[in-house]
Amino acid sequence: MDGDNQTGTSEFLLVGLSEDPEQQRILFWMFLSMYLVTVVGNVLIILAIGSDSHLHTPMYFFLANLSLTDLFFVTNTIPKMLVNLQSQDKAISYAGCLTQLYFLVSLVALDNLILAAMAYDRYVAICRPLHYTTAMNPSLCILLLALCWFFSVLYGLVHTLLMTRVTFCGSQKIHYIFCEMYVLLRLACSNTQVNHIMLIATGCFVFLTPFGFMVVSYIWIVRAIFRIPSTSRKYKAFSTCASHLAVVSLFYGTLCMVYLQPLHTYSMKDSVATVMYAVVTPMMNPFIYSLRNKDMHGALGKLFLGKAFQRLT
Repeated sequence: MDGDNQTGTSEFLLVGLSEDPEQQRILFWMFLSMYLVTVVGNVLIILAIGSDSHLHTPMYFFLANLSLTDLFFVTNTIPKMLVNLQSQDKAISYAGCLTQLYFLVSLVALDNLILAAMAYDRYVAICRPLHYTTAMNPSLCILLLALCWFFSVLYGLVHTLLMTRVTFCGSQKIHYIFCEMYVLLRLACSNTQVNHIMLIATGCFVFLTPFGFMVVSYIWIVRAIFRIPSTSRKYKAFSTCASHLAVVSLFYGTLCMVYLQPLHTYSMKDSVATVMYAVVTPMMNPFIYSLRNKDMHGALGKLFLGKAFQRLT
């Protein structure tokens, strides 16, 4: 069995949130609806930004990439979950589980790093407005995005390769909606100390450092806003950060519910929190960024009008 696990020929069973057939039908339609809303919402954000030259700015450049990351993220997990809810065969191969784990870990890290880049963009826009155009030039934006991809890919690769060293035995039922790091480590019957050490070390770099950077950025942003004499200008400055703050709060809030706890206490009840960060957060991001954004409203309106005009002609 150990050899099978390490050569990638064994299987895990993704039991999911419930084994009750009636509940599975309800969950299937719920997750299918959420998946479709997420895909449509994020695709519209990307198309609107790409088609409107007024939105070709650093802030919307990072927003389009955040939406693209969310699309990859939900497509990595939800389709397999939907198949399992409709099928009696809930097996996922060892290789398939590690592949899902790799993209899950990498894309969560990428989401986090892009949010940090967006925080820097807001800092420059509000604290150094006269230098914004030169400071946030296209070359720097592309460099920041490339660094985000590099560190997230490296982060996912490190933890996936470390997981290949882990031996699994006994029950291979995963009472979860996808192959998740903590759940797999709980199934391990070999020494996982190296995995835990690397989780802490890399987690501090990939998650805590960007989070600390965002906190410091917003301290400077708030100080700059308070120095603005006009109330209307204060409101306008804050409104440009409100959507980003909401997304950061949702992202870190749900992530902390899952991961800020000892590994041995990790249980089925944490599936609700996992659904929040794996499904609800990517679904809500397009709504948060477009809810009170007049530029986005205008771009979406032009997009729909353009499509309607093409159909008429």
